[in-house]
Amino acid sequence: MSDQIKNIINASIATKQKIVNDKTFIAAIETVVELIVQAFQNGKKVLFCGNGGSAADAQHLAAEFSGRFYKDRKALPSEALHCNTSYLTAVANDYSYDVIYARMIEGIGAAGDVLIGLSTSGNSANICKAFDAAHKNEMITIGFTGATGGKMKDSSDYLFNVPSTDTPRIQESHILIGHIICQLVEEKLFDSKQ
Repeated sequence: MSDQIKNIINASIATKQKIVNDKTFIAAIETVVELIVQAFQNGKKVLFCGNGGSAADAQHLAAEFSGRFYKDRKALPSEALHCNTSYLTAVANDYSYDVIYARMIEGIGAAGDVLIGLSTSGNSANICKAFDAAHKNEMITIGFTGATGGKMKDSSDYLFNVPSTDTPRIQESHILIGHIICQLVEEKLFDSKQ
């Protein structure tokens, strides 16, 4: 069993090693950090959505902005869109699960807001529809996916397509990328005195 454990850890490291060696991927992280900093400075929101484990990751990353990462500082306007279960179940029941995020974006998304969608396949219909709604509201879309990017590849203004097809390895890298973004955004927005 110890060999299996080591193999799983090494697979995670190998995926992250591909990311760290990809200059374009690193540059995209830098660009997104600047974009999110600017959005917050302009009084805009950063919204997150995902399904299953990716919903948990979306909620986790939203909390890093609205709560704190390293610094004691003011809250930033960030939320995971699936946290209102009454809304979620009503819209899924009355319309379709595919539109749960799109309807929320229609209601609360504003020009200049940022929508981050997490989907390991990149093919989650509800996130694709949310990105379509976001574009209609002149929002910025950032996709976190697996290697191919799936359908989100074409609807993401910025895409982090983790170089793996293994769901756990993709999700581990999504949290790594998200944590890097949260840390750097916080550092740029708040100096050490706050």
